[in-house]
Amino acid sequence: MSRLGATLRAYPTLLKVGFAESVAYRAETIVWMLTNTMPLVNLALWSAVEDSGPVGAGSGPGGRGFDQAELNAYFLGALILRQLTSSWVLWEMEREIRLGLLSMRLLRPIHPIVCYSAENLSALPLRAALVLPVALAALWASGAERLNPDPLAWALLPVVVVGAWLINFLANTAMGTLNFFLDKALSVFNLWLLGYFFLSGYMFPIAWFKPAWFIPVIRWLPFYSMAGFPVELLLGLRPREELLRALAVQWGYVAGLALLTGSLWRAGVRRFNAFGA
Repeated sequence: MSRLGATLRAYPTLLKVGFAESVAYRAETIVWMLTNTMPLVNLALWSAVEDSGPVGAGSGPGGRGFDQAELNAYFLGALILRQLTSSWVLWEMEREIRLGLLSMRLLRPIHPIVCYSAENLSALPLRAALVLPVALAALWASGAERLNPDPLAWALLPVVVVGAWLINFLANTAMGTLNFFLDKALSVFNLWLLGYFFLSGYMFPIAWFKPAWFIPVIRWLPFYSMAGFPVELLLGLRPREELLRALAVQWGYVAGLALLTGSLWRAGVRRFNAFGA
């Protein structure tokens, strides 16, 4: 309990230090932001398709497909959610484990994963300040009527966004711990990223999948909880009676990934041999 208390007292300071670093290295932050702008590319591509008629016939409200306003709202929502929930801890862990720099973190009284989380979270205010005003203004101007009017959905949205960030961070951390056992864990991440791109709703709404029986299967995967679920909640594309079930699935993945990450970390640290630092 004393260690938990010390961690809680130190966490605001870790966030301040991380924010100062993100401001000092703001060019790097901007580069990371640019890697998460695929929804804008997808919006341009699907808007060109929409010129010949609604996209994804049979999947939009009333089964009529997505018109231009709905495409704008969906992909701008995906852009906002991606900027708020992205994590890059895997690359940091890979470098520090490979070079032996992790030994310095292990000497500190705060758990390294806690420090990694603070470093990732502290960059979000700068990312939000640069992206959110423009994206929210565009979303409001082009598709404000498409936003979910349900107050329950807006009450759940912060919890869902936090859950999406935790799944992303914990999955990256779990794959980062594989560097204790493998020469290069990025190959595992590439497979994860492939699943995220095509099964999460990030590249296109999962309602466009055919056959239709595959859609419920996708909604049980962690990828959907990271992108598709928050965006569909924002736009009211899921029935109200399904929201709590989807939320339970999302936080079930959070708990499972937390246990997996902790187990892999403990096993990996026991075999860690610092070198090169």
